[in-house]
Formats: sequence, structure tokens, C-alpha cells
Amino acid sequence: MKKSLGAKIIVGATPVWIVGTYDTAGKPNIMASAWAGVCCSEPPCVAVSLRKATYSYGSIIQRKAFTVNIPSAEYMREADYAGIASGKDIDKFAKMKFTPVKGEFVDAPYISEFPLVIECRLLHTIEIGLHTQFIGEIMDVKAEEGVLGEKELPQMERIDQFLFSPGTRTYYKMGSFLGKAFSVGKDLVK
Repeated sequence: MKKSLGAKIIVGATPVWIVGTYDTAGKPNIMASAWAGVCCSEPPCVAVSLRKATYSYGSIIQRKAFTVNIPSAEYMREADYAGIASGKDIDKFAKMKFTPVKGEFVDAPYISEFPLVIECRLLHTIEIGLHTQFIGEIMDVKAEEGVLGEKELPQMERIDQFLFSPGTRTYYKMGSFLGKAFSVGKDLVK
């Protein structure tokens, strides 16, 4: 029997993404966002949801661009800090000794040290409630060669991405390989 827990943000886990922007003065800034994910395959898009109170909110509105930087588990401490501190008060790149790199396709910086980076052009802004969802069209994906595998695609076990559990406010490493999508269930299609 299932127990009703009410209307809460309790999902198994969400990705930990670090959003990169330039502020009005051109200073690179980053913030953590766990309200994020893929939202469209054609055109390829991702969505991040931010509160208006965040320093990055105004930067995305002004520059019409952002990057998604996917950290490996070795950067969990820094990713957590990126969600605690405000770029309004501190230079997070300098504090964490990260190297900002100017986006090649969009007006936003990315983090050199992270294994996977997505450059996004702001496509839509949706006011939801406390959060605003920014839908970014993927203009380019950059990956460290060491995380690439078959067909030059990033391999999750090489990225060593970690996840956030909103209900318990805890981080977890991704699990092991289970099987190929769109394949393991084919025997049920009869």
C-alpha cells in the first residue's frame, strides 16, 4: 500500500548542473541548478529553472545565453558551494580556482575543469511560479576526450556525474550500467 506524502518535490534524483553566465559588467558567474533536464530533441534543448532572486536570472535575461556545466563527483563540494554563495557577493570562479572559458557559440562562460559542457541560446522563458524556466537551445556540446566512448559519445561512467535528491537534500553517485535503452524491453513488444 502506498502512503500519500502530499504535493512535494520528492523525486528520486535530479541532475546537478552548474549554469554559467556573464553579469552586466561581463564578469563570469556560475550557480548550481538541480531543477534541470532535457526538454526537447528537435531542436535539441535543455531547461533550467531559477528563482528571480538569483544573480544569474538577470544575466540570462540580458545575455540570452547560458552554459550547462556537468561536474564529476570530484567537484561535489564546489558544485554545492556554487548553489550556496551568490555571484553578487563573490567571484565564484576565483574562489574555487576554476578557469572560465568564453563560449564559442553563445555569450556565456563555461568551466574548463568540468568534463561535459553545453552551450545554450535562450529560446523561451516560462514563468511558472517561484521559478522561471529557461529553455535553451543547444548550440554545441563540448566533452573532454577522456569521457568519450563508442561513436564519440560521452560515457556516464567516465563523466562520474552525481545526482541530487530534493526530498532528503543529499547527493548520490550515479549507479552502474543496466542495459541499452530502447532495447532491453523489446521482448515485451509482441
